[in-house]
Amino acid sequence: MVFSKLFSALFVSSLLLITSCFGTTQNHTTGVYMLLDTSGTYKEEIQKAQSIINYLLGTLQPGDTMVVARIDSGSFSEKDIVAKATFDSRPSVANKQKRVFLKTIEDFASTVKGSKYTDISGGLLQGVEFLNEKAVGKKVILIYSDMQEELPKGHVRDFPIELAGFEVVALNVTKLRSDIKDPKQYLDRLEYWREKVESNRGEWKVVNDLDRIESIFE
Repeated sequence: MVFSKLFSALFVSSLLLITSCFGTTQNHTTGVYMLLDTSGTYKEEIQKAQSIINYLLGTLQPGDTMVVARIDSGSFSEKDIVAKATFDSRPSVANKQKRVFLKTIEDFASTVKGSKYTDISGGLLQGVEFLNEKAVGKKVILIYSDMQEELPKGHVRDFPIELAGFEVVALNVTKLRSDIKDPKQYLDRLEYWREKVESNRGEWKVVNDLDRIESIFE
């Protein structure tokens, strides 16, 4: 009887341990949502963005997801997604996906037209919704822009965006002509976005040295 009770207790303990192990399985996939500014002359910078996309495609692993979308006058829309893929576990299939992805970006870069306005907040919200739906483990939103938001009349973007678990990285934040005269405008612009991201529980980073692109994932 004692042996039977001891065996039962050990059996239950083993089940609890196994259940606990399975319950703490971590999601190691990464989702990268990259926003490209297409306003004004900034569309010329998209050529430089291709090198970043090349690097990211070489870094992402099977099961990871990558999306490139444009920032235009109204960016809270799936129509602004230029290319997207979740990479297959089979290397040959994943390599084909990456080639198609690159070709799509090349075609976009050669034909893109500049937008009149810059809806960064709308693009950020679209990226959050997309990556949350994908349920990836690591969520990164890259914003390739001068971070100067200009909205069309009637567009409302003054609302919180839940960014817990997200890393938001501003890339290649070029200085505007007015920033040269008054550098404080540039610093204030970056501070505005830092505050917006961190007050919504996200992590904020600025990477202007594109030779150190690997620091995105540090």
